[in-house]
Amino acid sequence: MNSNPLLCAAIAKQIATSPQQRITFAEFMDMALYHPEYGYYSSDAVKIGFQNSDFFTSPNLSADFGELLAEQFLQMWEILGRPVPFSLVEMGAGQGLLALHILKYYQLHYQDFFTALEYVIVEKSPTLRQQQLQRLQDLPVRWCNLEDIPSGAIAGCFFSNELVDAFPVHQFTLEAGQLREIYLTTDKDEKATNAPYSSFLEVTDKPSTPELEKYFDLVEIDLTSGAYPNGYRSEINLAALNWLSIVADRLQRGYVLTIDYGYPATRYYNPRRSQGTLQCYYHHRFHDNPYINIGRQDITAHVEFTALERWGDRCGLENVGFIQQGLFLMALGLGERIAAVSSQKQPLSQLLQRRDALHQLLDPTGVGGFGVLIQSKNLHKTEISQPLKGLTLPE
Repeated sequence: MNSNPLLCAAIAKQIATSPQQRITFAEFMDMALYHPEYGYYSSDAVKIGFQNSDFFTSPNLSADFGELLAEQFLQMWEILGRPVPFSLVEMGAGQGLLALHILKYYQLHYQDFFTALEYVIVEKSPTLRQQQLQRLQDLPVRWCNLEDIPSGAIAGCFFSNELVDAFPVHQFTLEAGQLREIYLTTDKDEKATNAPYSSFLEVTDKPSTPELEKYFDLVEIDLTSGAYPNGYRSEINLAALNWLSIVADRLQRGYVLTIDYGYPATRYYNPRRSQGTLQCYYHHRFHDNPYINIGRQDITAHVEFTALERWGDRCGLENVGFIQQGLFLMALGLGERIAAVSSQKQPLSQLLQRRDALHQLLDPTGVGGFGVLIQSKNLHKTEISQPLKGLTLPE
């Protein structure tokens, strides 16, 4: 067990001082990832990339991902009538690579848009924010908290790449057909199921909030249908709904683009997926045990896109489209880039590396299989009628 002992002590203290001496799994995950001193994303533990890291994201593969996204943002600007400024708000910007690739592309190819653009980064991790400041120091970028953006202040696009999967989730299980939430405690009592891999114990009880059961009304999943086995376990991402509410409120006019791995509700809560989607990433290996390497590993859960679509509708967002990332990038010109690789004058090793990176962006078993959800707000009928390039597949 390679956990941060100071973080484990902080979690234990939180449990000891909480009502009934227990916390929800969402509270545990929030502390494990975002504790201001010892959390994974708050410390030097977070490592993104290919060497000596825990995981990589699409921008680590090549600049092409950002440049193709840039083409989509450019079209959004044109559809909205070329407003000045056009605000591009990246939420959870990692190491700043995606921002770098997008802004350099505009600076080189679309100077008029580069001049009209306001690039804003919302970043919770102080470690990653410092990396972003260093990488983007010569580019026009500003940083802020999502909550600090005034209501209706943004005309443009809010976007994220692999952000929502890292939001803390509630875990639940079914006992005799009833939804029971999973809590963590350090007390050893008769109800506790002692996980042999940790000093923390899981117990189940009634849900901590009625919003958990309301969630299944939102996505139209009936856990009492008889199709779900006793002991069925999964997650509910209430934090994603709260986040989308804030984003929708801050957006005056434009788009929300969300890229992440996940499923629609019927696939996410398939009775055969009986242990949920929670995964942990540590040194490029993944497993399903959140109670080891605490504070030193990433913890994620797949995104349930049906909830984002339907909650967005309640918040005034219109569903524009949902598509796999590989198809989205192909519609934006990834195929042409793959075809052009062989004609480029570069050493063979570099050509093979670039071609491999482009194919990884397309791979449906990897990042190419991620979902891309696009929503809009306050678009005129003529603007809505103009199809987005990334959602327009070739005949």
